[in-house]
Amino acid sequence: MLQAILQRTKDFIAKASKEERKKYGQFFTSERTAQYMAEMFQFDLSKPEISLLDAGAGTGILSAAAVWTLLLRGYKGKIHLVCYENDTQVIPVLIDNLEYMHQHANLTYRVLTDNYILSQPFSSGTSLFEDKEYKYDYIIGNPPYLKVPKDAPEAMHMPQVCYGAPNLYFLFWAMAINNLKENGELVYIVPRSWTSGAYFERFRQYLFANTTIQSVHLFVSRDKVFSEESVLQETIIIKVKKTTQKPQTIDISSCSTADFSDLTHFHVPYSTVVAQNQYVFLPTNNEEAEVLARINGLSDTLKTLQTPMHTGLVVDFREREVLKDEPDDETFPLFYSSHISKDGQVVWPVGKSGEYIHTDRTGLLQSNSNYIFVKRFTSKEEPRRLQCGVYLSSRFPKYKYISTQNKINFIECSSLDMLFGIYALLNSTLYDQYYRILNGSTQVNSTEVNAMPIPSASTISKMGAELSGKPLTTAYCDQIVEKWI
Repeated sequence: MLQAILQRTKDFIAKASKEERKKYGQFFTSERTAQYMAEMFQFDLSKPEISLLDAGAGTGILSAAAVWTLLLRGYKGKIHLVCYENDTQVIPVLIDNLEYMHQHANLTYRVLTDNYILSQPFSSGTSLFEDKEYKYDYIIGNPPYLKVPKDAPEAMHMPQVCYGAPNLYFLFWAMAINNLKENGELVYIVPRSWTSGAYFERFRQYLFANTTIQSVHLFVSRDKVFSEESVLQETIIIKVKKTTQKPQTIDISSCSTADFSDLTHFHVPYSTVVAQNQYVFLPTNNEEAEVLARINGLSDTLKTLQTPMHTGLVVDFREREVLKDEPDDETFPLFYSSHISKDGQVVWPVGKSGEYIHTDRTGLLQSNSNYIFVKRFTSKEEPRRLQCGVYLSSRFPKYKYISTQNKINFIECSSLDMLFGIYALLNSTLYDQYYRILNGSTQVNSTEVNAMPIPSASTISKMGAELSGKPLTTAYCDQIVEKWI
């Protein structure tokens, strides 16, 4: 069954334009990934009837995997399958595939061409008067990955989970949670971006209020997920259950191969993964779980200590008229990520174009104080995600102001001990590991760094006193951090 449907899908992909499919955020799931997703369900084989939903069904690969898994497990009851799909090019292929499944299983199916999100009401919580027409025992999906404007009809329909311009994938996911029966299960393949940050905060609150995470699968290599589609994105498979009863542990699996041949499993306490109902941490081994345990037990943050991280002020391509290559009596230093050296120093100037700024606009200038500069963007292959440097105002006494390009973050510190203490934390292996577990992307987000637990101000100052005047190396920072945390 699955092989036949996959072959039809391959034939469709060969004919369909990738640019056209991108309009829908449409990327087809591989055979082994579809099988693995279906195998994550704990199907109740005693049910005389099972309802299954696949929204954004494409050619029906995931539906076929779920139905085939039910048959392999010996299910004898009736399967009621509902597929949403509004891409007119793919609908004929989907119908052919569903008809094939109908001929080989005790299955009824419906294809709904409505807009999945707009076709039904969205509830922000459990209601006693829910419409059973929209409720399902099991939901499987590879939702469209497509950003829409904040005033798009889909976003306006679900304001409870939206902040800014949302992505369709988590709107589909939230609506699917709404569609789950009590104790129903959902398995989705989605980007990892929802696990942290302010952008997805409302969605995470909705997720935690209505479901519990049961298991997560991580792909170590981004290019193995949609291998036949040439897609590179940080993607995970997640299973949630419509219940408020939290499991003791969450099963986190991972692999780096397209055929799942190196699959590993790791069980983590629920409270380690869903930390204080704020962010979702996805450790893959005992070492990473220990990192989370050590840091999440601390009580302060950069925000509570009133030393928050901010994003640089200048978007250089928008402010070209005030950028200068040479200094004069009215220019100020402008710092870029390239000024942060590998030894923790800030080196300026380096002969880069636009290293000076000539402006009196207060929004583009900041006081010439002591800062930690942190690169906002790093490559996936680099050994460190948190790359920072120490900026000391005493090195540039002639300037009242400086400025920072928006590809770096900065932390202003009131004392040198605090400055070096925070640098020791961010430059340590422990905090770099923590941030990598928290955020799977290559961007360093100030909201997330500001929320990371850190020691008290007095402890940080003592750490800074130890580092002051010493090499700003990760090895030395690690020694200090190991002593105090």
